Amino acid sequence: MATPTNAVSVPLDVYLKTSYRPDCDWMDGEVRERKMGEAPHSAVQKFLINYLSAREGLWGITVWPEQRVQTSATHFRVPDLCATRDTAPFERILKTAPVLCVEVMSPDDRLNELFERAEDYLAMGVESVWIVDPQKRQAWVATRGGANPVLGDLTVAGWEIAVPLAEVFAYLDKLEARK
Repeated sequence: MATPTNAVSVPLDVYLKTSYRPDCDWMDGEVRERKMGEAPHSAVQKFLINYLSAREGLWGITVWPEQRVQTSATHFRVPDLCATRDTAPFERILKTAPVLCVEVMSPDDRLNELFERAEDYLAMGVESVWIVDPQKRQAWVATRGGANPVLGDLTVAGWEIAVPLAEVFAYLDKLEARK
């Protein structure tokens, strides 16, 4: 795989001691910038954080915005948000697999790159990865069985977690009507 143009070689101990604004991934010895979102990205991220956070007790989860997740010995990712079991240990960097990781697409994101991120999360034991594209009003749920487009609710198999995709995009539509 080609090295991204935004990658910089940095030892792991330096990465872990450094505050990046915004936070960056660390992959195989390289710090990689995350693509930054604009208003549609931010709006979808905010909606999902609020929706899931309001149901933490009901669903037995804890929601974490932009939290570092160690997916393997040489991979650290920063999903737009993730949710752990409410019984998971409190970790400075999540090493215990979240139940859910969410990636909201930015204009410069490529779907294949986000599916690669999803594979990293799934390999560490994450149960479900949601990929949401605010521009095209599309979403996918990735599990160990593959990735499927979402037509109704964003869900996590075996959990009561369900977010109506129509509500996510209705919120975005409402904001965009203010242009």
